[in-house]
Amino acid sequence: MIRVTPDIAIDEKEIQESFVRAPGPGGQNVNKVATAVQLRFDVRHSLSLPPDVRERLLRLAGKRVNRAGVLIIEANRYRSQEPNRLDARARLVELIRRAATKPKARRRTHPTRAAKLRRLETKQRRSENKRARAPVSPWSD
Repeated sequence: MIRVTPDIAIDEKEIQESFVRAPGPGGQNVNKVATAVQLRFDVRHSLSLPPDVRERLLRLAGKRVNRAGVLIIEANRYRSQEPNRLDARARLVELIRRAATKPKARRRTHPTRAAKLRRLETKQRRSENKRARAPVSPWSD
């Protein structure tokens, strides 16, 4: 079990890891050893996540979630397999933690009287500026 928050823990069986060859520097090692990690976590069918966290996670993950609702995290920051594996898991846990925090509800407010007056005064000044730029007609007295 991977503990995410005091209320949420993910079962190790829900995570699938596959190792692929990493792009970038590494010399001959990068051509021989599959060090990059591709972590897959089925968000849509996960029993570990409450429904509200699941929805926020799908929205938060964006392009990292495919049509089937599977979150894919690729980690290739390090040149060896184990640090990449730990990095991918840490990124998954961080993403779920961010999804677990409920967004603060927005309270509707009204602009103050002073703010309304400032807005109208600014509009008046802009209007005067634009009127001053207008060409003067030759027929005016």
